[in-house]
Amino acid sequence: MPNLVPIEAIDYLVIGHVSRDITPDGPRLGGTAAYAALTARALGLRVGIVTACDDKTPLDALPGIPAVCVPSEHTTTFENRYTAEGRQQIIRHVAAPIPFEHVPDVWRRTPIIHLGPIAGEIPSRPPAGFTPALLGLTPQGWLRAWDAEGRVRPGKWDEAEAALNGAGAAVVSVEDVNGDEERIEEMALASRVLVVTEGAQGARLYWNNDERRFHAPKMDEVDATGAGDIFAAAFFIRLYTTRDPWEAARFATQLAARSVARAGLAGIPTLEEIQTCQMEVL
Repeated sequence: MPNLVPIEAIDYLVIGHVSRDITPDGPRLGGTAAYAALTARALGLRVGIVTACDDKTPLDALPGIPAVCVPSEHTTTFENRYTAEGRQQIIRHVAAPIPFEHVPDVWRRTPIIHLGPIAGEIPSRPPAGFTPALLGLTPQGWLRAWDAEGRVRPGKWDEAEAALNGAGAAVVSVEDVNGDEERIEEMALASRVLVVTEGAQGARLYWNNDERRFHAPKMDEVDATGAGDIFAAAFFIRLYTTRDPWEAARFATQLAARSVARAGLAGIPTLEEIQTCQMEVL
């Protein structure tokens, strides 16, 4: 059920499905909306979520974060299978779409608005009346397709150029495009700022016709789930604060790398980690 918290002005709004992630240890809450919102809160911002899920999905893992929840028969549900050929992701259920009309008026002027789809649940561009200082995109949910059995594969994103043109920054993983460098180049040309995350290798950033790489510190990986979402939230916030994409990428790379040492939402940055990473990028 949605958190019963008054709708007041916030600093960071994330729009997208929360998910039910099926793991060997049982189901757990996931999705860009959950990881990004908790990261933004850890970084000291007032945060809100607009999502869709069924009434059995517990949002108590997001305490104190106001959530507007579109009613849905199902919660978007993912299962990851690991084979000799690599990870195969299965989508079991998809929650209802999220129309932008469900965003409260006061939240449409939020300084940072993060569109974080995981299953194509929101349009690629907000309508008139949304006036963030920074519109950030994590397009993975627009880049996914799946077959009748739910097996996820890279899909076609028809709105890519227009959406990227209209955003302040975008973060995409190399896995989202199946390593297609031609597609990455097209996205970089359409974007003001584009970051491509590369797991344990770090990230690369495209800005002002320049490309730079940011190496991640070596970590003992327990669970990489959500690391890209943590990176994106940290990057958008640091970019908004400093107006410096290079510094934002350095900070986000350091912070996201530490998240893989813990499983699930336990990977959300701690105050000590945030302070350490802030010192490291000075």
